[in-house]
Amino acid sequence: MSQETIATLLWLAPLPPLLAFAVIALFTNRYRQTSATIAVSAMIASLVISFLVFFNVWQMQDLGKKPIGSQIGWLPTGDTVLNIGVAVDPLGATFLFMVPLACTLIFIYSTGYMAADPLYARFFAYLSLFAGSMMGLVVSDNLLTLFIFWELMGFCSYSLIGFFYRKPSAYRAAVKAFMTTRVGDMLLLLGMVYLYAETGTLNFHQILRNEEVLNSLAATPAVLGLGISAAGLIAILIFGGTVGKSAQWPLHVWLPDAMEGPTPVSAMIHAATMVSAGVFMLLRFFPLLVAAGEHGTAFTIVGLIGAFTAFLGATIAVAQYDIKRVLAFSTISQLGFMVAAVGIGAYVAATFHLLTHAFFKALLFLASGSVIHGMEHGHHHASHHHHHHDHDGHDHDAHGHEDEHTAHDFDPQDMRNMGGLRQRMPITFVTFLIGGLALAGFPFITAGFWSKDEIFADAYYHGLVKGDGLATLVFIVLVVSALLTAFYTMRQIAMTFLGQPRSEAAANAVESVPSMTFPLIVLAVFALFIGFINIPKDFPVFGALVGDGAYWLKNFVASMLLEKPEPLAFNAVPVLFSIGVALGGLGLGWYVYARSPLQAGQTDPVERLPIFNFLANRWYWDELYRKIFVAPLQAIADGYSSAVDKGVIDRILEGGYALGARMTKGFAEFDRVVITGFSDAVGRFFRGLGDWGRELQSGQVQNYLLSGLIMVIAILVFFLFLFQ
Repeated sequence: MSQETIATLLWLAPLPPLLAFAVIALFTNRYRQTSATIAVSAMIASLVISFLVFFNVWQMQDLGKKPIGSQIGWLPTGDTVLNIGVAVDPLGATFLFMVPLACTLIFIYSTGYMAADPLYARFFAYLSLFAGSMMGLVVSDNLLTLFIFWELMGFCSYSLIGFFYRKPSAYRAAVKAFMTTRVGDMLLLLGMVYLYAETGTLNFHQILRNEEVLNSLAATPAVLGLGISAAGLIAILIFGGTVGKSAQWPLHVWLPDAMEGPTPVSAMIHAATMVSAGVFMLLRFFPLLVAAGEHGTAFTIVGLIGAFTAFLGATIAVAQYDIKRVLAFSTISQLGFMVAAVGIGAYVAATFHLLTHAFFKALLFLASGSVIHGMEHGHHHASHHHHHHDHDGHDHDAHGHEDEHTAHDFDPQDMRNMGGLRQRMPITFVTFLIGGLALAGFPFITAGFWSKDEIFADAYYHGLVKGDGLATLVFIVLVVSALLTAFYTMRQIAMTFLGQPRSEAAANAVESVPSMTFPLIVLAVFALFIGFINIPKDFPVFGALVGDGAYWLKNFVASMLLEKPEPLAFNAVPVLFSIGVALGGLGLGWYVYARSPLQAGQTDPVERLPIFNFLANRWYWDELYRKIFVAPLQAIADGYSSAVDKGVIDRILEGGYALGARMTKGFAEFDRVVITGFSDAVGRFFRGLGDWGRELQSGQVQNYLLSGLIMVIAILVFFLFLFQ
């Protein structure tokens, strides 16, 4: 396939879902099934186009140096024109494989999951715009169009998190997500403006593959005299966008509340689109971080925030009971792994983990939705049995409301209400187990092991071998976080699927429909085997198994960098740590939860921990932000309302009203005395003149003759004296 054809396909890749959004919004929104068919068909078309691109470029070794794409002139900027365009390089190609595939499976899943929802067509319209925006972001060759699609995704997340807008918790979560991510987006916008001011372009290739530009940015001191280079400050500002979008501390608080949206939305946000976009952009600007200095401020900030976020999310997930919130905090933690990897220079390891995480986290969210779906139907079945009348069989997550009995007495997402679902939902159980083991990094047979192990290997090498203090800290924190990850994963699996049902809903749960289980099976295959694309060549047994396919991702993606990193020699120590923390955490979880599963009403062992409330309340970050930001701003707003609004603005307005009233009275008097008086005087004058003229009309002929004679004499006198 020619490069021109590939460039054309890149322009077309985001188009089908974007057109589907327009068609559904404008024409087919009243036709549920038609809208869903259009959305799914458009996503499949986008998938086919993306795969055509990927399978034509995946073996091009010099694609990083010479990306394929095309540009058009868009905005005149005086003497020049700002060009925008599309391009595919190794990083973009990798995402062109993952994003449309995950999105397509989520779309198919949604046809079953949202089937009973009255806003079915609206849901698919938003979902199409969401997917199209992510596709546009992936193929963009410049920061401006990336930012436009980035903001479109922000709008979509707001719309979909608050999809059940009648629920106060849903629309509050939507506003919280929107406002929190705006903080990061503002930093990104500042970085974008600063970058353009320094370079005169926003094209990735012209900036990030140009050593002269990068060296110039590294040599230029940052504005405001911050003691760092322009490259460092721009990299930190752009990283601010990642912190917001990928829910890193301190802007992590929006992501758990995003669970208020329908479960397919959770899968889209946490796997295929929103949070992936943040790390994707950070990876895109990795050369700028390198230019800012290998041991510079930018790398340190990225590494510390990533490591702390990984630990923070893992600790909070241990104490959660909502099946989706456990996964939400898990996402925060895993994104922290990727960001920390970038912070120690492990570019390929971060890319690899982002890719594998997208598949197994999408799998876990969709499987959790299947569990919720089964629990809801089980609950309604039990309610019907006990109350001898039929409750409407709507699922909780697909409607955002339930009957009164459900709303007050039963939560289908609370794992304490589950148990024993292994026999009733076998496909969901097996796929959830595969996703959970991949998340925990179960050795050798799951993708999560290979990608997490590579992060450990890089951190261990740079830290304990090369003596980098930041990498050493990252290694220790991530090892502890991985241990906690394996523990809470086994806790979640055991509480949900093992033992006896702890509620009648669990006892009556049923397996989900094929449109929901099919995507689970496909994602489970990827959660197991996608890790084989980057196995080290010298890894015992497995390196020989993959042969020439060893380190494919590293060889492909590393060509993005100006200096290709050398493959690390095999070291058994980080591998043993990977195996140890995965099996240790899973084993501890099995010992506490699976060996003797919880019975109905039994206290969760985690609640005996002295810091349980601290963890269950998310380290009280929300409360802290409420005290530091929300309460003072509320007080200022209230004070403004009473002091400025009532004391100043109201007084000004009242004074204005009084002045206006007086002016009105003055104008009325002016109208009466001057305008009306003058009009009346003119009328009186002409009336008097008429009266006088009327008296001259006597009706006697001799008077008229006398008048005529006088006039003739007057005219004669006038002419005689005037013209002498």
